[in-house]
Amino acid sequence: MRWPVLFFFVLLIALQYPLWFGQGGWAHVREAERDLAVLREANDKTAQRNSVMAAEVKDLKAGYDAIEDKARFELGFIKPGEVFVQIPDSGQVQGSP
Repeated sequence: MRWPVLFFFVLLIALQYPLWFGQGGWAHVREAERDLAVLREANDKTAQRNSVMAAEVKDLKAGYDAIEDKARFELGFIKPGEVFVQIPDSGQVQGSP
């Protein structure tokens, strides 16, 4: 009677080993779920950035106002006859008491 019980116990252990420690075991599943969460977070950030860029492209295609704003603020362009005046923030003034 002792041999069949021991045989089935060893068989049970042999069948459970791949579930816990094998290639598709619980440890690998947990690691894959963590990797998936990281990738989903990165995808969400990328999707948000892409939507901002798509809105900017739409604005640039729609009219010249967005192009003019970009040229003025990013490239420092001014129209002929305009005077450029820059007023620094109070935190940027050098030598103030």
